[in-house]
Amino acid sequence: MLSTQQLAELRLQLLQEKNEVEEHLQQNDHFGLERGHAHEAVGELSSYDNHPADEGTELYEREKDIALNEHYGLQLQNINHALEAMENGTYGKCEVCGKDIPLERLQALPNTTYCIEHSPDQIVSHNRPVEEGVLMPPWGKFDMDEKNENVAFDAEDSWQTVAQWGTSDTPSDIAFPQDDYQDIYAEADENIGYVEDFENFVGNDMYGNNITVYPNPQHEQYEEALDEEGIMTSFGDLPAFEHDPYVDHDDK
Repeated sequence: MLSTQQLAELRLQLLQEKNEVEEHLQQNDHFGLERGHAHEAVGELSSYDNHPADEGTELYEREKDIALNEHYGLQLQNINHALEAMENGTYGKCEVCGKDIPLERLQALPNTTYCIEHSPDQIVSHNRPVEEGVLMPPWGKFDMDEKNENVAFDAEDSWQTVAQWGTSDTPSDIAFPQDDYQDIYAEADENIGYVEDFENFVGNDMYGNNITVYPNPQHEQYEEALDEEGIMTSFGDLPAFEHDPYVDHDDK
């Protein structure tokens, strides 16, 4: 049980801690959260002309301010609760088990009203940020089937479509720098609108007939790649019964 002198010393320590926290929150306007918008903290009127990286930095700082404000608010709440326990004569006893809290613990953490075994801080929260319910690989709630390849317009395609209008990346952020800033995003060289390379220059009618090759730069690159590998298709050489009609026979 705490003596009168020990209670007086702990009360003085709590009052000093309370004054420091309140003065700190008053001086910085609760970390600037009393302003109407985060832009007011940096003198901005709008996000219209801001770089995405600058917006990300400001958002991170704002989130940090909110976390710090909640931390100091909880600290102030615990101090007031401990002072009330002193007035009620229950200070120094654990609210859960009723046992005396060691003096060493009270001197180190005077605003606690729990013993170390029943401290709420021992409970690890399993709550995840609400954003994770949306921002899941691959950037959204989409079914991923590794066995059956899906060629539908998925979340990755959505990102690539938007990224063509520009991102905050620079050539130094890309493993293989591109010539155009509009191509500086993940897998910018991926085929768009088709899957296999030959789909970009081969077409047919609505019945699957009249297959036609439309020469273009992609067709030339495709032919050069096949010639370099010495194969007839990008997925390997043709079987003999399909390969022979395309090969010049030597009459000798």
